[in-house]
Amino acid sequence: MSDSPPPVDDTTETVEKLYDVAVTDSKGQTVLHPCRDSYHDLIQLLVEEGYEVCVDLCGADYLGNATRMLPMTIEPERFELVVNLLDVHAPRRLRIRVQVPESDLVVRTISDVHPSAEAMERETNDMFGVCFEGHPDPTPILLPDGWKGHPLRKDFAMGRIPVQFKAVEGR
Repeated sequence: MSDSPPPVDDTTETVEKLYDVAVTDSKGQTVLHPCRDSYHDLIQLLVEEGYEVCVDLCGADYLGNATRMLPMTIEPERFELVVNLLDVHAPRRLRIRVQVPESDLVVRTISDVHPSAEAMERETNDMFGVCFEGHPDPTPILLPDGWKGHPLRKDFAMGRIPVQFKAVEGR
């Protein structure tokens, strides 16, 4: 007889859901994991539920990092869009984590629902290359015109720009 445990059938485990999407907890904060196609509709629903403030929206690059925890129904991708929402009428916060495939870095904008997300989406586009479909002003906000690449990607080549100091008189 073998002392090894019987194989675990992961398909029988149930995934907790909230607002019909997978939900996890991260240090006491509720985290929703919608698919990219349902992301915009979820954000609209959450506004109706009282989450009227988009506190933060940013990207994350998980190249070479397999340590993040995701529900078993969510396929990890290299890029992730992270949105933090706040309900100002009740002490509630939500984090939304959307997996974005490297081969198709397009997500529908939420700036029509949360106007405060407009600049944050532009920053995410500049730094990670995630494009926001339907965005009212997709021009760069942080990088100069003609900039090549996305500086917060883990595979972005680190260049050297010589620093020029002004001469101080008397030295």
